[in-house]
Amino acid sequence: MRPMSACAETRRLVRTAALIRRYDSNVPRYTSYPTAARFTPDVGPEDGGRWLEAVAADEAVSLYVHVPFCRTLCWYCACNTRAVNRTETIRTYVDLLLTEAGLVADRLGRRQRVARLHLGGGTPNMLSPDDLDRLFSGLRDVFDFAPDIEIAAELDPASLSHAWVKRAAHHGLNRASLGVQDLSPQVQKAINRIEPFSTVAQAADWLSQAGVKSLNLDLMYGLPLQTRDDLLATLDQVTTLRPGRIALFGYAHVPWMKPHQKLINEADLPGPEDRFAQSQAASAFLLDQGYAAVGLDHFALPTDSLAIASRTGRLHRNFQGYTTDVAETLIGLGASSISRTREGYVQNHTVERDWRAAVGQGRLPVARGLGLTTDDRRRADIIERLMCDFRVDLQDIDRKHGPAPDRFSAAFARLQPLVDDGLARRDGDVVGVTDAGRPFVRLVCAAFDTTLSTSPSRHGRLI
Repeated sequence: MRPMSACAETRRLVRTAALIRRYDSNVPRYTSYPTAARFTPDVGPEDGGRWLEAVAADEAVSLYVHVPFCRTLCWYCACNTRAVNRTETIRTYVDLLLTEAGLVADRLGRRQRVARLHLGGGTPNMLSPDDLDRLFSGLRDVFDFAPDIEIAAELDPASLSHAWVKRAAHHGLNRASLGVQDLSPQVQKAINRIEPFSTVAQAADWLSQAGVKSLNLDLMYGLPLQTRDDLLATLDQVTTLRPGRIALFGYAHVPWMKPHQKLINEADLPGPEDRFAQSQAASAFLLDQGYAAVGLDHFALPTDSLAIASRTGRLHRNFQGYTTDVAETLIGLGASSISRTREGYVQNHTVERDWRAAVGQGRLPVARGLGLTTDDRRRADIIERLMCDFRVDLQDIDRKHGPAPDRFSAAFARLQPLVDDGLARRDGDVVGVTDAGRPFVRLVCAAFDTTLSTSPSRHGRLI
């Protein structure tokens, strides 16, 4: 293939800039459909309890445990977390996590088999090694851990200790995700997250020594003061560790939802065209390093299970992002955690004291949720396949859920401008995303979203 001429490259850049200006908008990340923005307090503890009772006895479920604590608060963070320095606060939180697990097990009516356990946050390594002992012992008392269970944790390298890693590995930790974001000193200062590469490398080495072979690194683009060269320099360093997976997320600046983001100077944030250039340069770098692109924002070595799932059409998406998890039931424990069953979604109280009060009173701490209709499930499958495969055959969806009453006529009308601009394609019942349209895939998904709110208070920017 001949290299692109200077004139052709200029035309491509001008067209890309025009598309960014036209389509950069507030769009969901589609880690679920309907999104959590549609949850209402009309769904409560009794609904969640009934839905747990309907889980099949032979079904292997997944567990998500939310730890809403950090040593310090990073200004970019949009997670439900807070800075704490009192061990008693964490100790009593673990006590209540186990109480909630018992309430869930009571409604299940059995020691349900668990195939996956994910510790998220916040910073799960805020738990002491003794807290880990109590947590795992208590969970194993009420759930039946599968012999080949995958146990994963999101970790902060700056606050991680060798003792914590060894204790977690003793309890079965076999996959870890290290939050890196960016290694540039000026960027780290701008987001209040200071950790040199040596800290990340030490954490990766501890995990490897303990037998935790599956390593994921989380990076971000679009951060304050971040440049394309900063991001590439970060990638140049972290890829020497050869992590199996790298997640590259776009920073979502939503200070109206996360007030601590107001500590970030908006004048320091790169604009949409710079953000796009950062993401595309990072993608090209990772592909050149032998990583395979997985979905919108993940990269994996070809031998990693995520890359294999992507190649074979078995990739899925849930609240933790792209996954190989096939469980239909995801049970969330802890403040703000979300559970998914066949019947619908429920979310725990996001305010920690409300969650503590509900669990302390012996109630499932459900604050809101949403029951799923047949049409919700139909559109959820369409959106998941588009997000994972960049293609969906609507006849496959018909065979699973029955045809949509309007045969997606409204969706096709919303899709047409994207087809006209070369970002999507449609061949009868097959809808696909073009190579040029991959960064815009969430817009293609949005064409099938009948619940989409255009309020900027609900979603981050597309680019």
